[in-house]
Amino acid sequence: MMDTLEDLESFLKSVDVISELVKDLKSSDVEIQQKAIKTADSQIAALDEPCRTKVNKTTINTNPPVQPSVDLQNESPEHFMKIMESDAEDRRVRRIAKAKKATVFKDKGNEAYAQEDYENAVKYYSDGLDEMKDMQPLYTNRAQAYIKLGKYKEAISDCEWALKCNERCVKAFLHMGKAYLALKKYKESRNCFEKIVEIEPVMDKMVKEYLTQVDLEEARESQEMNARQEFDKGEGRATRVPQLLEKLSRPGQIPLYYCGGFEILSQAVTDCTAQTLFRLNNGFSIISSNDTVRSCLLQKTNDPDSQELCASALKLWKVICCGNDENQKMMMTLPLTKQFIVHLVTSEHVAVQKECLALLCVYSQMPHGRGLAIDNLDVPMLVRNLMACISKPTQQQNTAVHILANFAAEKKFCIQLRDVLTDSVIVPFTTLLRNISKSNRHVLASLITAIGCLARDDVIRHSFAHDPECWKAFVVAIRQCSECEYKEVIYPLLGLIIDLSTITSPIIQEHAVSLCNCCLNLLRDSDGEVITRATCVLSTVLPQSPEAVQHAIQGGAVRTMRLLLKGTGQTATKYAIKTLTVCTAASHLAREELVKSDKKLSILRHLLASSCDEMVSGNAALCLAHCLELEGIGSTLLGTDIVLLLLRHAAGDAKRTAVRQNAAIALGRLCRTDPRHSNKLRELHGFEVLHSCMKLNTWTQ
Repeated sequence: MMDTLEDLESFLKSVDVISELVKDLKSSDVEIQQKAIKTADSQIAALDEPCRTKVNKTTINTNPPVQPSVDLQNESPEHFMKIMESDAEDRRVRRIAKAKKATVFKDKGNEAYAQEDYENAVKYYSDGLDEMKDMQPLYTNRAQAYIKLGKYKEAISDCEWALKCNERCVKAFLHMGKAYLALKKYKESRNCFEKIVEIEPVMDKMVKEYLTQVDLEEARESQEMNARQEFDKGEGRATRVPQLLEKLSRPGQIPLYYCGGFEILSQAVTDCTAQTLFRLNNGFSIISSNDTVRSCLLQKTNDPDSQELCASALKLWKVICCGNDENQKMMMTLPLTKQFIVHLVTSEHVAVQKECLALLCVYSQMPHGRGLAIDNLDVPMLVRNLMACISKPTQQQNTAVHILANFAAEKKFCIQLRDVLTDSVIVPFTTLLRNISKSNRHVLASLITAIGCLARDDVIRHSFAHDPECWKAFVVAIRQCSECEYKEVIYPLLGLIIDLSTITSPIIQEHAVSLCNCCLNLLRDSDGEVITRATCVLSTVLPQSPEAVQHAIQGGAVRTMRLLLKGTGQTATKYAIKTLTVCTAASHLAREELVKSDKKLSILRHLLASSCDEMVSGNAALCLAHCLELEGIGSTLLGTDIVLLLLRHAAGDAKRTAVRQNAAIALGRLCRTDPRHSNKLRELHGFEVLHSCMKLNTWTQ
């Protein structure tokens, strides 16, 4: 490897020398030209020197043919340049041939790597580098193979070579970071991973995961070093855990023997040092390999003593894993864990179910623990069992919901649920919605929030939005909660409906009338938050169903929205004006009703004058444009500030395209309904503004 480095550096120096020679050969100073010719002569003589290799296979010819020498003393600069150009072309052709050979070796190396034949992969990549020493992918690929072989120093060396070829090579920093981590050089590893973000900021998420690995590994090493030091001191607190494990390693004891031992051990594990000593003294294997314990965890026996032992083992593992990432990793990678932990969620024994959920709760609290569980457990079955636990009136319902909500934050978790969503989640969820009671309303409110977390996944949200049973259950639940005043359920339920109704679905259209009827009833509620969310549902559902719009108008939606716009907060205003705009766009009756109650459209003018929200201003202008389709309305607005207000929005921020477009439409209709508004527009030099908006609107067409 050292020879290759010297070759590369020598080549780069030669390039610099030749560049200087070309300048000197073109110099007007004869002395400089002559000196350059001598130097060039020695350079060309050196071109035929053999490259250094680790094994010199050159056969020495004792009678070499006489080569014609090139006398540069008598050669012109132009002739020298031709020689150099010819040599450069020869080198280019040879380089292309070498690159082809190196690529063939690279492809063979990749095939060997894919087949996990890392030794041969290294060989092929090395053969490729013999052909072409500056092919960066060969270095990074060989580094990756070296890491698989545990040759971390060699991997780092290859990454350094790759960076000589390309100083911004992300793969080189990635593999070097991994190799340094394996060598427990945490500072160097972090530096490599952080360099990746500097080069490619979009890789920030991946880099964070690698940096977390570095933190975890460094913490593990520190914990183990501290634990060994404590143990070496011989103090009772540090020696107690190994002593208890030695006693628990005795096979063939009755369940109560192990049960008592687990209880004492749980009390002895009071800090990270004790947790680490448990791991260092083979604690996980001692317990998981015990036939009596295994039998209890796998529920092969049903007697009370066995169930108590099962609960004690789960409690011990919870204590051992709580706040200890390395122990969580050890625990979750046990084959026994994958067999029992998911099934015990639905155990008929209260203590066993409680301790199992408590253990899962430990894993669900942090991203690292969630990742371990998702990678090692049967996620679809876990969710089915959690939903089964939630559906039963037990004390563990809230814990099960909490676990589900925590895991829902992970993309991998949602992906594994996509294909089994209906049976695992939607069916039990809709069943609960149809059967709300005093006893389950609190847990149902938490469950709806957890479902909302799952629905952040696009595929899951689409599945909910297109499920007919889901929307039927929503209607039933809203009516039941409204009758019983279960506000704690209505609020999150309306939030979930808002999220799902942003998707256009024929199922939503089918149930739009029923949903809108429910929401119109909720607008009479005394709770402002419920009113705001009910208004938002109307604003998202009505655009999907003309039938629902007509139903809403007949149900007094125009009057209600007008009242809401008079005295509600900013959020409710946004939804109310959108709902009002949908109604006036679809119905002549809605426009007449609005104008009849507010002849000078003071509410809309107020929104145009005071709101900075693009959605509010745009919908206010569009709603005004709808009303201007009524005969005579333009005349009633004479003497108001309507022209100035609309003109300000039409000439506003170019990024607010919708607002400008709607304001221009309203201005055009205003001038058309009563030409006297045109005079005001002319005074304000507004026609120039309208001409600039021609591409944004169609009012003149």
